[in-house]
Amino acid sequence: MFYTDGKLQFPVRVEQPNPVFARALQQAIGGVEGEIRVALQYMFQAFGARGPAKYRDMLLNTATEELGHIEMLATAVALNLENAPLSLQEEVSADAVGGAVLNGMDMRHILSTGLAALPSDANGVPFDCSHVYASGNIAGDMYANVTAEATGRTLAVRLFNMTDDPGMREMLSFLIARDTMHQQQWLAVLEELGGEQAVLPIPNSFPQEKEQTDFSYAYLGHMIDGSIPEGRWSDGPAMDKRGMFTAQASEPLGDKPVLAPPRPQSGAQSEQIAKGSASPLVEKIGGMI
Repeated sequence: MFYTDGKLQFPVRVEQPNPVFARALQQAIGGVEGEIRVALQYMFQAFGARGPAKYRDMLLNTATEELGHIEMLATAVALNLENAPLSLQEEVSADAVGGAVLNGMDMRHILSTGLAALPSDANGVPFDCSHVYASGNIAGDMYANVTAEATGRTLAVRLFNMTDDPGMREMLSFLIARDTMHQQQWLAVLEELGGEQAVLPIPNSFPQEKEQTDFSYAYLGHMIDGSIPEGRWSDGPAMDKRGMFTAQASEPLGDKPVLAPPRPQSGAQSEQIAKGSASPLVEKIGGMI
């Protein structure tokens, strides 16, 4: 069950309403870097969590917090739409608020919501859950979560730099701080699981001797001139300390693929179909006659 007291996790105030900034804030709600994404990601990771119960509880707590962040941002969008014009005749170009109708305001904030937030990104594209990652592998999910928080924090910093409104900067500063904590939180889980040496490669339950081990730590270069970008990934001990990085030019190990000709009833051209070939169904019927 989920509970709410109807109060915001952190105060949301807007001193200078800005409908264009309201549109920008939509990215933090329904963008691929946004709060709907992480709320659902942590929630579904929790719903499917197996193993120590503390990880499920931790994920559910953080997912619930992210729902609160959606509430904060939706409130911020609504407050930034205060006094926005409801028609093109309301002194459209008289000031920043009115001119916003023609200069970047999301029309759906007028047409679809009555000056409220949408579950969509800054371009009005609805969030479709395609970036929600819940693999059932605790280590793999933690790395995905670090990435989610890193991209979310990057977005929040860009929004912070986009506005001069003191209230919006105060709210975004809080969200940036929470992104810092959540990055550290997921990394702490990985450390608790044993760090890179223990959790890698993911899943660590698959026996590495069943891999093509000659390629487990080989960096393959695919530049046509044979050059290889050298770095930490091409020389020295691997991150899991189970192998040594090497570098080599990639070479084809297989032949060109050869596929069977199309079946007669496949819709292919006559020139593609081998003479004398027949579908299994045709052959079976022919044998019965």
